[in-house]
Amino acid sequence: MSQADFYVLTDTSNDSRYTFLCRLADKVLGRGRQVFISVASEQEADRLDQLLWDYRPEAFIPHGIISNASSGADTPAPVQIGWGDTLPEHRDVYINLHLDASEATLKFERILEIVVQQDDVLTATRKNYATYKDAGIEIKMHDMRPKS
Repeated sequence: MSQADFYVLTDTSNDSRYTFLCRLADKVLGRGRQVFISVASEQEADRLDQLLWDYRPEAFIPHGIISNASSGADTPAPVQIGWGDTLPEHRDVYINLHLDASEATLKFERILEIVVQQDDVLTATRKNYATYKDAGIEIKMHDMRPKS
């Protein structure tokens, strides 16, 4: 059975979302999992590519960008970034930065959503929550906000 994990952050900025993504990808990779990160555009993929290189000087997150032209087989990196209809060969871990959950998203073993306090992100991730629930996917919430 697939599982969807929602990481709810306090912050409102996309920068916080990307910083958390780098930490999360590093952690998932450390567990020997393959990761696909879905983004909205080629420009966002390029930005994320650079962030993963700059993440931490002492860390290395092996990653690559795949596109419809390069079916994923050309990029053996354990962390792959793509947009549009692009999908990797594996169906292990899917990190959804694109916001919309497609039918293809539901075929992954693990789905990770990073939630920041922005109206568009909150609306999209609530919709995705309902989609995953309707598909019978187990949902886990990780509230990263400080407890008062």
